[in-house]
Amino acid sequence: MPDLGKGQRREPDARLEEAAGLAQAIGVNVEDRLHFRIRQPRPATLFGKGQVEQIADAVRQAEAELLIVDAAITPVQQKNLEDETRAKVIDRTGLILEIFGERAATAEGRLQVELAHLDYQAGRLVRSWTHLERQRGGFGFLGGPGETQIEADRRLIRDRMARLRRELDQVSRTRGLHRGRRQRAPWPVIALVGYTNAGKSTLFNRLTGSDVMAEDLLFATLDPTLRQIGLPGLDRAILSDTVGFVSDLPTQLVAAFKATLEEVVSADLLVHVRDIAHPDTEAQRADVEAVLAEIGVAETTARIEAWNKLDLLDSEQQGAIRAEAARREDIVAISALGGEGVNDLQEAIAAQLTAGHRRYTVTLDAADGAGAAWLHQHGEVIEQRVEGEQAFYEVRMAPGDMERFHSRRL
Repeated sequence: MPDLGKGQRREPDARLEEAAGLAQAIGVNVEDRLHFRIRQPRPATLFGKGQVEQIADAVRQAEAELLIVDAAITPVQQKNLEDETRAKVIDRTGLILEIFGERAATAEGRLQVELAHLDYQAGRLVRSWTHLERQRGGFGFLGGPGETQIEADRRLIRDRMARLRRELDQVSRTRGLHRGRRQRAPWPVIALVGYTNAGKSTLFNRLTGSDVMAEDLLFATLDPTLRQIGLPGLDRAILSDTVGFVSDLPTQLVAAFKATLEEVVSADLLVHVRDIAHPDTEAQRADVEAVLAEIGVAETTARIEAWNKLDLLDSEQQGAIRAEAARREDIVAISALGGEGVNDLQEAIAAQLTAGHRRYTVTLDAADGAGAAWLHQHGEVIEQRVEGEQAFYEVRMAPGDMERFHSRRL
């Protein structure tokens, strides 16, 4: 792992551990881990000459077939490192793309991963055709067989990417129609976001009674999952489990997963699930916030932080975390695995979603069952009584819902 010294927020050991976890996520056996400080990145190899020799020696000692560089490297650097180490070389972006390619379970997920992978490979085609570069003839714009083959392949990739984007646009439109129907319902949408392996899917299962894949594994969840849940004072809401974020998330993946992440952008409330027991929890929080900003989530979108994995802390640490959470309204300390604090989180979510609600008095005909059902479905009925042919309701609901209620009666 190279340390480029550009405002690195993480400890080297934690970063190495994460890189090893990413490799293990696709079944790679990690034989050795090296950390280097790079003061001046070399255009040819990224690493200095002595560092490259040390890496090559470690590859030979471990009889390794794959070298993973936990940074973004250029096609030239990748080829030169392969020549020096006699091993296949991939960078952090390539590794994450491999994980996503292996895990994508739905047709949409596979489309997104393929688009991201093609975008990544488009700039690396030169590596595949270096043997033809030596045969180049002609002058300037005429090029030669190597250049012709590269351009042909790039054109095929561009055509395939265009088809994938059209298919994903259709997915996005369909998702927008579904979202429009939910908004007309209207049920609030809560999106679980967080660093990969922070415990989002475990919390999702705890809140919904579902069995979404939840393992101690990086990127266990790729495809979005939506479930209906009940909350205190709310008849129902939609909970969305989303792909986990990671530091230096490839821009190709951010762009490709735009359709999926639209659920996050349009959510009424974000629950940021944090692994509070992780040594780099603050850096992970910053990475998540950076990705949220990149995909267009407004700073004004309501947020709650769920400080998860209390069960991994000792009693003294747990006490400090609980005390800090008690001082703030936007933080709840939980253990999604054991269930501690989850009820408090549900109450905090409901409080956020109903913060703008007001109390109204509504009078209906006693026989208006549809109107009564609407009030119960979209608000909190505090009190109700029937006097003769009229029914009186004290309800708490959002002003917009009350406007919709009145419009349905016109």
